[in-house]
Amino acid sequence: MFLDTVLTRNPELVDAAAALHGSGEIPPDTYVIDLDAVEANAALLAAEAERLGIGLWFVVKQFGRNPELIRAIARHIPRSAAIDVAEARALHAAGARPGNLGHLVQIPRRALPGLLAWRPDNVTVFDLANARAVSDAARELGFVQDVLIRLEGAEGAVYPGQEGGVPLERLDDFAEAAEALAGIRIAGVTAFPCVLCDPETGLPAATGTFDLALKGRELLAARGHRELRLSAPSATSMASLPLLAERGATHGEPGHALTGTTPLHALDPAQPEKPAYVYVSEVAHTLDDGRPALYGGGFYARSHIRTALLPRTGTRLGVQDAPAENIDYYRLLDAPPSGADIRLGDTALLAFRTQIFVTRSTVAVVSGLASGRPRLNGLYDARGRAL
Repeated sequence: MFLDTVLTRNPELVDAAAALHGSGEIPPDTYVIDLDAVEANAALLAAEAERLGIGLWFVVKQFGRNPELIRAIARHIPRSAAIDVAEARALHAAGARPGNLGHLVQIPRRALPGLLAWRPDNVTVFDLANARAVSDAARELGFVQDVLIRLEGAEGAVYPGQEGGVPLERLDDFAEAAEALAGIRIAGVTAFPCVLCDPETGLPAATGTFDLALKGRELLAARGHRELRLSAPSATSMASLPLLAERGATHGEPGHALTGTTPLHALDPAQPEKPAYVYVSEVAHTLDDGRPALYGGGFYARSHIRTALLPRTGTRLGVQDAPAENIDYYRLLDAPPSGADIRLGDTALLAFRTQIFVTRSTVAVVSGLASGRPRLNGLYDARGRAL
């Protein structure tokens, strides 16, 4: 999906990844991430958001909750949005300030006292029971916690496994009940996804869920709530920030823009954010019909992989589809042309949309590529723990 973009915009990363694998410094099933490119992308996004008057909370699940990358991003975007408790703890340990907790996964009730003690700017709640739990925990700690009300997404727009939220038609009743809870203050609304990239053009566009969020904020304002926040996550990037500002969102939540890997980046290499990672595997064996099998572990069902590069010979081979319900022990490439030189252990480089935190991959953080002095900073597992 992103291989041509990476080869065009960040060839030094491709070369460094191939060299690291060839020397045995990284194993197959490793994502190699350009620390300097990630930080530069964060600086671009922060400057544009400031120009437009938009706040940012950055997300890190897609690159494995890596502490080096978190610290680099937080130098420019200090506040984060934690997808779940594990991510919240990784962000906190690396020094990022909690902008929004409970963003996609509600905070388990027993974990609330510990996380609220960090004094997050916001906690997102999906229903009244979770609002009560946050209120009770905040009261025990002696303060009032700002909450964002998660609205149920537009019909047909909610991803499986992400169901939940307050239906717009029940928001008035919900708000009345929440206003009676002494430990919370209604600070705004959020929903997901508010922006998506067009599959044909890659251009970001507002969804029906964004419209619901705007209506929800209007309803809360009519009830007397002031200075309401509206976080409009998904596909937050340099290309979509003007859209958020135009529609009145107060916050975006950049994730894949930090690594230059939104769908728009696959179609338009000229986007400001620089592509910042590649996936490294190697030829594990060859089938009798000539198809090479690569070691797996890091393939993601929604990755939209197209081709793999074998840098020893410069061969590009198509990546064959694999059903999501099967474990990715291997991933097959198309059979090469007759006479092609494909060897056991050959490096294979790919670039595709990923969510590293759901893989079993290694993450290699590199720096110094643009200066011609590449350095392997460290190896980590898919949840950010040093190896």
